[in-house]
Amino acid sequence: MKWVSSSFATGPRQHDGTFYEFRTYTVKPDKMKDFLELTSKNIHLRTAHSQMLGYWTLEFGELNKAFHIWKYESFAQRSEVRAALAKDQEWQEKYMSRMLPLLDKQESEIAYLVPWCELSSPPKTGVYEMVTFQMKPGGPAVWGEPFKAAIHAHMKTGYTKLIGVFHTEYGLLNRVHVLWWNENPDSRAAGRHYAHEDPRVVAAVRESVRFLESQQNSLLIPASFSPLK
Repeated sequence: MKWVSSSFATGPRQHDGTFYEFRTYTVKPDKMKDFLELTSKNIHLRTAHSQMLGYWTLEFGELNKAFHIWKYESFAQRSEVRAALAKDQEWQEKYMSRMLPLLDKQESEIAYLVPWCELSSPPKTGVYEMVTFQMKPGGPAVWGEPFKAAIHAHMKTGYTKLIGVFHTEYGLLNRVHVLWWNENPDSRAAGRHYAHEDPRVVAAVRESVRFLESQQNSLLIPASFSPLK
């Protein structure tokens, strides 16, 4: 029997147990200012327990959303952190009891950074684009290589900086989140226009879209307290 392998694989191909939790909060439309002020004042209580990668609000795409990424070394560590937070009276009283009434919905996904991508930092303050790809069933062994080629083709144009590529483990499967940094929305728009005329990008995207079911783009604005600016 011939096994199909992919450099996009997660699970057994992970070098360690590190994973990332993507949390999305839908805030009541008239409460976003209150939510951000409350979070800014108290987020240090949360980051005392585990590492926050970034915290953003959505400018384009779905509105009234706050999106944040948390890093964990293992599921055991996450369980310990959640237990400690539940017992942290200051966190519960100053933040959770006041924050939850401001929300309409909470969502959580668990994702791994793909093995061929290292997490990077932006060169300066800017804006972020989260592109979420829902791929066809079959897993990265089927669509991993074409997808990787498309990402690398965009990187080679130089108009944007790749921050990370994440593959879901819990949540909707066959989903890939790609986080990009741009200096501002206009530089992103100009770069995209240039990329769409690059034959290398066109060829790589044409191959990868054969495995694509849907795509969603969101423009993310970093919060004042976000590590990733």
